[in-house]
Amino acid sequence: MNQKLLKLENLIQFHTVCRQLHSLGQRRMLAQWRHGFSSYPVWTTQLYARPWQTDMLIGTGLSQCRLLVTKKEKKSWKFQLPATKSKKEVEVWIGITVEELARAMKKDIDCVYEALLNTAIDIDSLEADSRLDEVWIKEVIKKSGMKLKWSKLKQDKVKENKDAIRRPPADPALLTPRSPVVTIMGHVDHGKTTLLDKLRKTQVAAMEAGGITQHIGAFLVSLPSGEKITFLDTPGHAAFSAMRARGAQVTDIVVLVVAADDGVMKQTVESIQHAKDAQVPIVLAINKCDKPDADPEKVKKELLAYDVVCEDYGGDVQAVHVSALMGDNLMALAEATIALAEMLELKADPTGPVEGTVIESFTDKGRGPVTTAIIQRGTLRKGSILVAGKSWAKVRAMFDEHGKTISEAYPSMPVGIIGWRDLPSAGDEILEVESEFYPVKPRAREVIDWRKFEQELEKNKDDLKIIEEKRKEHQEAHQKAREQYGTLNWKERSFKKYLERKEQRPLKAKKKAEGDSNVLPIIIKGDVDGSVEAILNIMDTYDASHECELELVHFGVGDISENDVNFAETFDGIIYGFNVNASNVIQQSAARKRVKIKLHKIIYRLIEDLQEELSSRLPCLVEEQPIGEASILATFSVTEGKKKIPVAGCRVQKGQLERQKKFKLIRNGHVIWKGSLTSLKHHKDDVSVIKTGMDCGLSLDEEKVEFKVGDEIVCYEEKEILAKTSWDPGF
Repeated sequence: MNQKLLKLENLIQFHTVCRQLHSLGQRRMLAQWRHGFSSYPVWTTQLYARPWQTDMLIGTGLSQCRLLVTKKEKKSWKFQLPATKSKKEVEVWIGITVEELARAMKKDIDCVYEALLNTAIDIDSLEADSRLDEVWIKEVIKKSGMKLKWSKLKQDKVKENKDAIRRPPADPALLTPRSPVVTIMGHVDHGKTTLLDKLRKTQVAAMEAGGITQHIGAFLVSLPSGEKITFLDTPGHAAFSAMRARGAQVTDIVVLVVAADDGVMKQTVESIQHAKDAQVPIVLAINKCDKPDADPEKVKKELLAYDVVCEDYGGDVQAVHVSALMGDNLMALAEATIALAEMLELKADPTGPVEGTVIESFTDKGRGPVTTAIIQRGTLRKGSILVAGKSWAKVRAMFDEHGKTISEAYPSMPVGIIGWRDLPSAGDEILEVESEFYPVKPRAREVIDWRKFEQELEKNKDDLKIIEEKRKEHQEAHQKAREQYGTLNWKERSFKKYLERKEQRPLKAKKKAEGDSNVLPIIIKGDVDGSVEAILNIMDTYDASHECELELVHFGVGDISENDVNFAETFDGIIYGFNVNASNVIQQSAARKRVKIKLHKIIYRLIEDLQEELSSRLPCLVEEQPIGEASILATFSVTEGKKKIPVAGCRVQKGQLERQKKFKLIRNGHVIWKGSLTSLKHHKDDVSVIKTGMDCGLSLDEEKVEFKVGDEIVCYEEKEILAKTSWDPGF
């Protein structure tokens, strides 16, 4: 029954008892009065009747009140019944943010924070865009009195795809012949750049640091016959594999240069593989045929193992014997390339929006971000709007490989482009879009925003995977802890936790000290995007983190700036610059802040320097250097006081025994003791040195060690030597 009704009944019963007590008091008074007077008035009779009448009235009122309250209760229960059934459903998803959860609940964001108070989550670290774990989502919904409903996918407004894409293939009637794009590939120092210099009549090879090509270059060469060929010169060093792969992807023909005196090498094989992956035909140029030890036939035979079959052996690969240094037979190589290009019937559409590929990108002080590109379709003009990767440009100026300004760039033509807002990456696809004054929003910016949005989505997916893995790890650790302490009472549990914390304190301090010394933070700056890419690719091969952790703080293109120095100071790192400069002001600033700047012009020198720096961070190794060896010929014991001390009678076979040095006892090739001597005697005299061929008696600092005839005693000293990193970058 309703609590209010019970209270009312109790109150009425209490009132009735009071009335009855009052009436009893009145009766006693009347009885006393009756003894004093023989007759009493009529009102006394009414007084006796009043309690019974009151009880009847109260009983009737109570029953009516009970009836009314019961009816109301039934009525209200009927109305409340559907309200308890329907809870507000909130649709949520894995990885929902605080702001999104508040919006889904149709409440203020503070309600989410209030629900998470007094929980294990750190409220101070929660931002509006912080993602919540499944446990905390359930906690908020539960405390808000709502019903949870999981959504398979986040019910976001679907964004329209605003990306720019290549045009469909052109009508064959619109296609016109174009120049071939030829990539020169091969092993380092096989003469690729020298060969190209002779064709272009330039001296590029003489100006290269270390005599090796470290950038990808694009050049348009005009032959005496009037034909034009676009050459891409790729680096042959092992560090530039990505550049070679990029060159193979944009080319029509690969000229494989192999030195006749050196034969097929590692990067030769890699270049063949790149050409096969890109499905590009090969022309073989066997260089350095002017040398006395040149053997072109040996090169052809070695190439058979890699499915490169020359025409002499029944294949379809043209082989031309050349000497780049002397300029011999270069026209034959050019004619072979042109003949192959004619067979391929290379054509392109010079009309419509431009399509191309970024070959290289770099930052110029006076011109800003600059790219070298190959045009593959359309005609590029000043004022065109281009997108590449997540950057866009309004073309301010164009120039050829000689730095001469040009007004138009046609298919197969290498061109330098100025006007980029940000620096695109080498290998990015270039697409021309509509005018900058596109309705509502510039088209180029729409494309960039869409690509950044897609990148963010991918990043969020990766983050969610990591969060889920971490959550599972924490759950497993928590479960193990519960199982470990489950059978203990609170005193035993507290004592065990105290002991664990006590053990962890020195370990944490030691780990922190080791961690501080075994981390090498570095900043990489390069002259072009491809160089930075090559260095980062080499760093990806680093597999010695157990020795010293290599931490990449920042990388970029361009000269070293004050910002780089500040980064290095903050992280206590080193700046490595490749083909870049550091002004006097920057160097002085770095010296004040005790920041190292290391500049290199040859990539393998930079990597060697990095290896040395990593090695210097490693603890020194202790190396044992033997001083003398002796064999045990007899064993006996001497008495000193109450102790019997075992003594070995030895003869020095090699070197000498020095008492102050360290010794080890070897039995059957196994070391069974290491330590120092307590005595070294020749006959009965104490000596400090026993030389080769002399006999001696010695005792060890450990009495429990037993000597056996035939054992060896080795005297040695420990010397610290510098450790060397186990990382091998592969060249």
